Amino acid sequence: MPIETDAEVRTVLEQNTVAVVGCSSTPGKAAHEIPKYLDAQGYEVIPVNPNADELLGRPAYDSLSDVEEDIDIVDVFRPSDEVAGIVDAALERDDVEVIWLQLGIHDDEAVARAEAAGLTVVEDRCMKPEHQRLVASAYHSNN
Repeated sequence: MPIETDAEVRTVLEQNTVAVVGCSSTPGKAAHEIPKYLDAQGYEVIPVNPNADELLGRPAYDSLSDVEEDIDIVDVFRPSDEVAGIVDAALERDDVEVIWLQLGIHDDEAVARAEAAGLTVVEDRCMKPEHQRLVASAYHSNN
């Protein structure tokens, strides 16, 4: 079952390296603005988009299997029918800890496979507002 509590989401947001599958070069699109926000918050954002050479000032990878760095979170900005393949690619790696499915992206079978393999799954949430609500707001209230 995907995580549901604020404490669980906060723990996920403590991770550092986020591979954004479907990262976009188009300003205004969520798949561009959210990774840009995460980058500004200090996350190491790894763009994954086979149609781009560079995104957000970083080299873009064609697929998860091409990413050379260790990945903590795979943030998915692709249609639901592509989730199974993305989860399979994440499971082939030994570094991924979290699959984060953005708002409206669902694949119950792929989620079950990821969880059975020990991965944490966040579903139907967006990293930016969750970060603003659970991490940034806590930081500002303590300073």
